[in-house]
Amino acid sequence: MLDVIIWIIISVLFILSFAGIVFPIVPSVLVLWVGFFLYQFVLNGTELNTLFWIVMFVFTILLIVADIIANSYFVKKYGGSKWGERGAAVAVIIGSFITPPFGIIYVPFIVVFIIEMVQKRTAKEAFRASIGSLFGFLGGTFAKVVIQVVMIIWFFILVLF
Repeated sequence: MLDVIIWIIISVLFILSFAGIVFPIVPSVLVLWVGFFLYQFVLNGTELNTLFWIVMFVFTILLIVADIIANSYFVKKYGGSKWGERGAAVAVIIGSFITPPFGIIYVPFIVVFIIEMVQKRTAKEAFRASIGSLFGFLGGTFAKVVIQVVMIIWFFILVLF
């Protein structure tokens, strides 16, 4: 009976981890790790091998920096300056705390626009760089979903097969 309860908790944690994509205040990767640790230390301590833990650690780092990397990349791709890239990276972090979940979208957009205007860019150029921050958010979100799905699938492959 305890096994069933633990499996239900693990499944709920994995589902809850996706809430962190919409509400950045929920630490997605931490929720995933709680599920992994529950399995490792309560159900079976032998199936999750060293390679699994190393790869999960690498994926965790990627999850943490996905928004920052994607925002910087797309701001640059859409003509933003180095300051616009840096501002977007900081604004993603700050925006996630201002008004979750929407702050992560509009704060970088506004910050990049202001930074580019201060640097004497035209409104069109500043707007274009700001659009880059929006695409950065979408790209980072897509990357996080893919990484989390891969982490969960790998977990289930190891424990079920």
